[in-house]
Amino acid sequence: MFFSNSLENQLQRWNETIRNQPKNPNAYIRRGMVNFQLAKIDESIEDFDMAEQLDASIKPYLWQRGLSYYYAERFAEGAQQFEIDLTVNAQDVEETVWRYLCITRLLGVEEARNSLLTVKNDPRRVMQGVYDLYAGDCTEDDVLTVGQSEGIKGNFYSHLYLGLYYEVENNLDLAQEYIVKAADNYKIDDYMWYLAQVHKTLRGWF
Repeated sequence: MFFSNSLENQLQRWNETIRNQPKNPNAYIRRGMVNFQLAKIDESIEDFDMAEQLDASIKPYLWQRGLSYYYAERFAEGAQQFEIDLTVNAQDVEETVWRYLCITRLLGVEEARNSLLTVKNDPRRVMQGVYDLYAGDCTEDDVLTVGQSEGIKGNFYSHLYLGLYYEVENNLDLAQEYIVKAADNYKIDDYMWYLAQVHKTLRGWF
């Protein structure tokens, strides 16, 4: 993975911070994020769980744990985390799309689509296009077109969420094509770019 050395350095820094501040929930969240970026999924969940133990009020903000649950194949817990997240962030397409992905893994596409929660005001046009795709209201080309109109970040998000969409549809060739393109062609400084790298690593897609 790109940046692996700097991620290892970050991990060491957060280990030291936690040694000095063992009751600091934010330090566990940050270390959990680095563990996830290093594809250490179980370790990331342990860190997010510890953060919640230290401060129960942060539970609706632990979207990172929902992503880790997905890759740990703890789909029921993932869906629940994203539902809770939506109580404080109702305009975020990503929360409801990840909930859809978790429910699809548990109950199938039809059930997930029927239970897709309404999101209307995400300011990112590309994410509105992604939402419409998952709702069955637009095409792959529509998502790619709006992604292209929003530059490298739009291209990244359109490719990532198309790949995730096709993976739960069991179209693994298209899933691999889109996620590898997202990771390799549209590198951005964003937690979700690291997620694309983690996805590639865990699936062995290179």
